[in-house]
Amino acid sequence: MPVAADRVGTVLQIGSVRQDDFRTDFVRQPSGLKQHPALVLNADYRPLSYYPLSLWPWQDAVKAAWLDRVDIIAEYDEVARSPSMEIRIPSVVVLKDFVKPQRKVAFTRFNLFLRDEFSCQYCGTTGDLTFDHVVPRASGGITSWENVVAACSKCNLYKGSKSLRRSGLSLRKPPKQPAPEQLMNKGRKFPPNHLHESWLDFLYWDAELEA
Repeated sequence: MPVAADRVGTVLQIGSVRQDDFRTDFVRQPSGLKQHPALVLNADYRPLSYYPLSLWPWQDAVKAAWLDRVDIIAEYDEVARSPSMEIRIPSVVVLKDFVKPQRKVAFTRFNLFLRDEFSCQYCGTTGDLTFDHVVPRASGGITSWENVVAACSKCNLYKGSKSLRRSGLSLRKPPKQPAPEQLMNKGRKFPPNHLHESWLDFLYWDAELEA
């Protein structure tokens, strides 16, 4: 089945593509599989990211292959056509050069939610989440990995500006700054809603075995 045939010619004009014109961010909302995103693996055949899953639009995967930056190791059944050629759309690509993992995790709202596994750190619920300063800012608490946790609106409202002891609440675990590998492992617990069958082996082959 042809896909986006009128765009193939533009994608494949590699002679006009600069070496620094190369996508490095990922698709957070790939719109299911209808847009044919490609899973991007590091040179060690592990995804560059689990949450968000390291996905490129198929056009970027094709461009990277023509720039000789990736190898195509799996394809969709669909093809894309231009007046001069036909291409099977890549579903999995692997980088030829290894990309070193980040040494430090950025302190962002998304990463903090991911560290806390999208659950309230006081009661464990997963709905209507916000953030809470364990030591309230009114008492000198700072905004840091060690003092901010995910909290549901109910617990946050109940605790207010009280200290943890005065509120009677307790933390499910001490808040800490996560290492990149720890956050990566957290992300593996939250796969996207749509997974192409060609991705599955690469997402789970390195999962720890339960005793």
